[in-house]
Amino acid sequence: MQRAAALVRRGCGPRTPSSWGRSQSSAAAEASAVLKVRPERSRRERILTLESMNPQVKAVEYAVRGPIVLKAGEIELELQRGIKKPFTEVIRANIGDAQAMGQQPITFLRQVMALCTYPNLLDSPSFPEDAKKRARRILQACGGNSLGEAPTCQAPRREMNECSQAAPASSGGSCMRMGSYSASQGVNCIREDVAAYITRRDGGVPADPDNIYLTTGASDGISTILKILVSGGGKSRTGQVQSRKCIEDVIHFAWEEKLFLLADEVYQDNVYSPDCRFHSFKKVLYEMGPEYSSNVELASFHSTSKGYMGECGYRGGYMEVINLHPEIKGQLVKLLSVRLCPPVSGQAAMDIVVNPPVAGEESFEQFSREKESVLGNLAKKAKLTEDLFNQVPGIHCNPLQGAMYAFPRIFIPAKAVEAAQAHQMAPDMFYCMKLLEETGICVVPGSGFGQREGTYHFRMTILPPVEKLKTVLQKVKDFHINFLEKYA
Repeated sequence: MQRAAALVRRGCGPRTPSSWGRSQSSAAAEASAVLKVRPERSRRERILTLESMNPQVKAVEYAVRGPIVLKAGEIELELQRGIKKPFTEVIRANIGDAQAMGQQPITFLRQVMALCTYPNLLDSPSFPEDAKKRARRILQACGGNSLGEAPTCQAPRREMNECSQAAPASSGGSCMRMGSYSASQGVNCIREDVAAYITRRDGGVPADPDNIYLTTGASDGISTILKILVSGGGKSRTGQVQSRKCIEDVIHFAWEEKLFLLADEVYQDNVYSPDCRFHSFKKVLYEMGPEYSSNVELASFHSTSKGYMGECGYRGGYMEVINLHPEIKGQLVKLLSVRLCPPVSGQAAMDIVVNPPVAGEESFEQFSREKESVLGNLAKKAKLTEDLFNQVPGIHCNPLQGAMYAFPRIFIPAKAVEAAQAHQMAPDMFYCMKLLEETGICVVPGSGFGQREGTYHFRMTILPPVEKLKTVLQKVKDFHINFLEKYA
């Protein structure tokens, strides 16, 4: 091809249209002849194939966004093209995306984020002073007039509107615009606020900002720790609040067997049962005495995505890691440095979660109303879901003590199990796929969560508005009864 191109380029002087046409035609003919002489090369085999790729990636399964969700997307496209279905919409009850299901954002959080993103609004009378105060502190920690690179900050936490060694917003000194990086471990003043929040939450058990790592949601932190610990993954459970005794038993087992503990505590605000309360693993660990608190390695995680906030899109989170060997801590920081830093906007959102309005501040009453409204509605929907599922023959649902999902156990007849095997599906995947195709309701089969052998479940979020949730539950009930009759 290079020779052919060179032939075409020869004789570039001015020509009349007719001479240029003849020259162009001649060059093209010669180029064609050259290409015919050159032997055709066989297509090179792909370097990256299913056989050569990382086998750990092939082994990954994520049921929450697995095959059934892909099928839901296909059905949505068919509905958009006008293809008739026995339903008019797909209801994605597979994932805990609160605002996608209609939950309203917390006003105070959005106000502070707006101020951080567009600091010119700091002069607007439309924003309360406590929101401005927090925004200024975050901006100062980011080195200037907008979210961006944070200066190194090692001094103790000061007043709310200060950050040690941070340039004042008016100085214009080291200002970075939205999209600049922060320190890999996260903005220092936000880590200080997280540590202060944990100390308050745990009744005075101290938290060190140096043990706090800001993350891209809780999943990023969990993934990072797993990369250091193992080359595989673990199983999930859902819907139950662990008692203090249960946590003590887990800690004792980890101490005895020399295990590293990971505590996913993103639902610490989502406790609905009056007989239950949230116990942090760290607090229980410390109260069990120095033999445990000085030796058991623990990583605990939190996020902006769950709780009453529901801010999944900001991808804000943190992890606190204690009792880590100093050399391993260096390796952890190195690993985090490879991904540069979590989104600075997500870090700011996490700061608002751990540093909300307090009594006496301008936004406190509205914030409290909105928070209690979200959590009260979730508690109501948890009880509604439990009660309605337990009225259906062949479905049993444990009490929904917390989080935002139901995980009912379902009876699947032997003929349905055989039909699933014929389609090379797990029985509960077959059930959930039929539910999606006949009702438009997308849920997650329990086989994606490591359920007990011989049992079948599905996981469904309780996030839809109450009236829509009632419709969803009624459709599931009707489907299940018909499914039992069909495969009886």
